[in-house]
Amino acid sequence: MPATIRDRFTSRSHAAARFLAQRGLLKPLVWSVTSVTILGRERLANVEDSYVVVANHSSHLDTPLIMGALPRRLARYLAVGAAADYFFDVWRRRGLTALFFNAFPVDRTGMNARGVSAKALLSRGVPLLIFPEGTRSRDGSLGAFKPGAAALASSAEVPVLPVAVIGAHAAYPRGSNWPKPGRLPVGVVFGEPLTAFPGELRSEFTERIRSAILTLTEENSDRILGVSATSRRIPEGDRS
Repeated sequence: MPATIRDRFTSRSHAAARFLAQRGLLKPLVWSVTSVTILGRERLANVEDSYVVVANHSSHLDTPLIMGALPRRLARYLAVGAAADYFFDVWRRRGLTALFFNAFPVDRTGMNARGVSAKALLSRGVPLLIFPEGTRSRDGSLGAFKPGAAALASSAEVPVLPVAVIGAHAAYPRGSNWPKPGRLPVGVVFGEPLTAFPGELRSEFTERIRSAILTLTEENSDRILGVSATSRRIPEGDRS
């Protein structure tokens, strides 16, 4: 991988620019059009170095919600896997995606032709955010997971951080041009870090990750969505 590509992911100056873009522009915008609850950040206390965030995907809100919900120390160099055929084929989208999300291109055919190796990024200490469904859900339900994220984490011997994004599809469904009015409730729930068991098949690890995200969703949906945004009182530890 060329040095210019590697440096973009780990550069302190790029990280500083992303901080301004993410925390000064994007997060205030997303938090102003939705009502956000964050749960489970205490489970991230011992997470360090490289890791793979794996989440469900139903909305363009998912990535900014996750990056805004992560503690700054974990989000600083986080790189987001983005569809090469959509985010990297138009220079404007390519530039904005790199600025806001430290994105690397993922070929949805399963072959990364852009020369950016996700495993190489992990080896350099760059954590990754991957949506293993491969695309946004059309109805908000959790789809099948492709095995790439689990295989990557297993081969690199790094933990997976399962994350459930709740309510994003209702707030900003696929096909919409802007989030719905009224600051609808959305939530980000972090689960316990997972590592592959010795001898565990990729398919088994993939299903264990998916099951963890499904459980996080089922156990926390009522808490996040069950009370109107105007009447909710979020505990101080859950605020962002």
